[in-house]
Amino acid sequence: MFPNSSNLGRPPFSPKYQQQNTFFSKLPLNIPPALLSQHQLIIPPFHFRSAPIEATPAVTPVVALQPMAYGSVSPVSRSNAVTSFQGRKRQSQQRVPDNAKRQRIHSRDSDTAVVIQAVPSPEQRRCSFPASISVHSPVLPARGSPTLAGCVPPLQDTLCPDPAETCRAPWLPVAADKLSQQVLELFEACQQQAYDLNRKELCRTELQREFQLIFPQSRLFLVGSSLNGFGTHTSDGDLCLVVKEEPVNQKTEARRILSLVQKLFSTKLSSYIERPQLIRAKVPIVKFRDKVSNVDFDLNVNNVISIRNTFLLRTYAFIESRVRPLVLVVKKWASFHEINDASRGTLSSYSLVLMVLHYLQTLPEPILPSLQKNYPECFDPTMQLHLVHQAPCAIPPYISKNGSSLGDLLIGFFKYYATEFDWSHQMISVREARAVARTDGIEWRNKFICVEEPFDGTNTARAVHEKQKFDMIKDEFVQAWRLLRDKKDLNSILPLK
Repeated sequence: MFPNSSNLGRPPFSPKYQQQNTFFSKLPLNIPPALLSQHQLIIPPFHFRSAPIEATPAVTPVVALQPMAYGSVSPVSRSNAVTSFQGRKRQSQQRVPDNAKRQRIHSRDSDTAVVIQAVPSPEQRRCSFPASISVHSPVLPARGSPTLAGCVPPLQDTLCPDPAETCRAPWLPVAADKLSQQVLELFEACQQQAYDLNRKELCRTELQREFQLIFPQSRLFLVGSSLNGFGTHTSDGDLCLVVKEEPVNQKTEARRILSLVQKLFSTKLSSYIERPQLIRAKVPIVKFRDKVSNVDFDLNVNNVISIRNTFLLRTYAFIESRVRPLVLVVKKWASFHEINDASRGTLSSYSLVLMVLHYLQTLPEPILPSLQKNYPECFDPTMQLHLVHQAPCAIPPYISKNGSSLGDLLIGFFKYYATEFDWSHQMISVREARAVARTDGIEWRNKFICVEEPFDGTNTARAVHEKQKFDMIKDEFVQAWRLLRDKKDLNSILPLK
């Protein structure tokens, strides 16, 4: 299928629809468009009216899903919500009836197959991605399955199904020293679990239904750290509401749409959505908290770059075993030292991830390549959104000759930005896999930190606009490098308790 598919990047409809540019208007109005998320197993409807919440059966026949009683009831507690999701996982010892398995698309060429990809059948409507991934993950191998080519797991295989089970997967690197062991232990303790993701997906599913009453052809995408492999237990949810195929003016139209969303949250959905707040940034968002899932969300309109970079980062996350632990520790360190908040003039989590990837790309013996250079067909910025999630599953693992431990890489990361990287004249480019000279464009002129967005070339670190904040960030890198170099103890920069 990938990377040599002749259908790669093509729109999902016939040429006459492409010419008329009527992507959404041609979708059947009685069936919601394809959504975006991690689930690919058929999950029965879930109701909050009954108390206490009971686990739904592990397997049910394929039936059309009914709307869930979400907005008209009191919020449930976190513990109950978690328990209910745990009850929904498929039990390995139970035989799954053939008619309960998800449908597979056998043809990529027929019009029928394409329409099924774009518009899911009723039993697939809880999935925001069409269930078309058939590649199993060697990262989390299926029992008795042979070694397969792809390195990035399908969405439903990314996480351990039960937090009570051990998550020490065989793909994790070996820790032969104290610092490396500390990095691994922190990663295993803090990484996002399946039930964390399920809580976010539950909210996304219900909001999708509500939004389609206002924007009938809209789609709601779960993006960011929730899906890219770098999420933690406490990660917020990021949502992208796509209302039309064409770009949306973020200063006018997006703000108008988000104002409607904020009003919806404050009125009809106020029983389970709290604290909706419209943030008028370059890409405006509505921040809110879902009282049912106990998750904070940021919602934007038509910022489709966030969908594409989610799966670019997801590929980097799983293509090499040392990437995810290293990124998680850096994010925890930055948060602890209060330099991980773009709203307060410091670094966003997205910028921090790109900084780690860039460092791993620029080592004398690189640990990561440039995926956009090596696999341009898999990360084509014009690829249809419903195909974006398929690309990572066909890319093989990257085999690096660099055998550095996690501890050495963490020390090297801080050293690179403390002593080697030229903040004044260079910008960080994951797309190019190198530090490139700043241009004189408005995105880079008079900026303290320049981190290139891999798809649209904007500066993801533009929030750092005060010299005081920039100096504080640099000082934290210098201090972390010196402490780790001398003590080789993660507690010296990030108290593990």
